[in-house]
Amino acid sequence: MRIAVDAMGGDRAPDAVVAGALLAARDPKLQITLVGRRECIEPLLRARSEARRKGRPPGGPAPPAGTIRVVHASEVIAMEEPGAQAVRRKKDSSVVVCAELVRSGEADGLVSAGHSGAMMAAAHVKLGRVRGVDRSAIAAEFPALSPAGRVVVLDAGANPDCEARNLLQFGLMGSVYAEEVLGIRHPKVGLLSNGEEDSKGSELTRAAFPLLTAARLCFVGNVEGRELFQGKADVVVCDGFVGNVVLKLGEGVADMMWHMVKKELTASLWLKLSGRLLMPALERIRRRTDYATYGGAPLLGVNGVCIISHGRSTPLAMANAIRAAGEAVCHDIVAKIAARAAA
Repeated sequence: MRIAVDAMGGDRAPDAVVAGALLAARDPKLQITLVGRRECIEPLLRARSEARRKGRPPGGPAPPAGTIRVVHASEVIAMEEPGAQAVRRKKDSSVVVCAELVRSGEADGLVSAGHSGAMMAAAHVKLGRVRGVDRSAIAAEFPALSPAGRVVVLDAGANPDCEARNLLQFGLMGSVYAEEVLGIRHPKVGLLSNGEEDSKGSELTRAAFPLLTAARLCFVGNVEGRELFQGKADVVVCDGFVGNVVLKLGEGVADMMWHMVKKELTASLWLKLSGRLLMPALERIRRRTDYATYGGAPLLGVNGVCIISHGRSTPLAMANAIRAAGEAVCHDIVAKIAARAAA
């Protein structure tokens, strides 16, 4: 599974990206291409490899020889630049070169923690959309109180304005992803709304409800915000504006809760001692609510595996994003979405 990684994208690039690639490359099934300025990437690779040989960093063996290569890209798209315009202007930027590698067949998927708008624009320009899909969608995973332990929300930011048929297609793509990649048999699909009744919601959700009902999906009806993480549905569809608010709100609530827990557990000596006993359980919960565990969100509906990572991704987050891309490639998710859309 050959994954092209935008080494220049993200708040901590290229250091965190290179470190994450080295972590992911311990999997012998992954072949990683770091794309970006060679003069920035290669010294980091050499330094980390040398440090590993001397035994300084913890964490297991070095990746097999030949699993990481570097492809030079002279330009970088900055976060403040308009994404679509920058993609057209900077044809040798790291994210555009990544998409070109996928288009030409030199890579099976791509990962970027950089400018998400540029990533989506590059994917559409170089790869195009799956036939039968009008708009691609970002599928974000959240922990949930369900047997699968996860819920997929899409769209999480690609399309602020949608039509009813777009939500139907989001439900189709999300259902394929949940079934094939997450291993959820017959995933339940819900429509995010402000009430359970089909008469509730905006004009968009009311129009989408009958389309989802008539589709060959396991549609369970409307899902309210409080039910999102309770396991009523495995896949929840909404427009990109609402989905992105849900994504950022979920991150903010998780950060706030962990800040409150830490503050309370350090308030007295007795609580500090109790905290030590609770630490293993708290650490398991923290991992489930940490964005780094999920690595990144797939952009579904384009003719190639594309994973959009968080801008502040750590090495662990980048490694998990690369693994997520590998999983999507392994399960041939693009072809299966195309087949379902055609049907």
